[in-house]
Amino acid sequence: HVQLVESGGGNAQPGGSLRLSCVASGYRFSSGEMSWARQVPGTELEWDSGIYAGHGLTAYAEFVRGRFTISRDDAKNTLDLQMNSLKIEDTAVYYCTTGCRPLFGDTWYCSRDVGLWGEGTQVTVS
Repeated sequence: HVQLVESGGGNAQPGGSLRLSCVASGYRFSSGEMSWARQVPGTELEWDSGIYAGHGLTAYAEFVRGRFTISRDDAKNTLDLQMNSLKIEDTAVYYCTTGCRPLFGDTWYCSRDVGLWGEGTQVTVS
């Protein structure tokens, strides 16, 4: 069964940390880029961070750079997001996805109509 399953969301205080994890199954995880994206209900989907296949280079949106770290373990088919120095505005549902693609530099584009998306995990900072 082809799927992405996120875990690790929850509540945190401003300045605190959370770690999200995603387990992929049913397809060749190591072959493609992976991303974390987030969405507050009623607002646009935001790409947060991406990691390339192979060399594992990473890219971050301006608003999380220096605070979030994306990583992957191709042997375990897992994608992680370490979130530090959390802010109230980081509150959102976070999605693990193959549905984001790099455009240029640290700008990636995501579409819910493309690729695989997990169910999401809620992160609340308050």
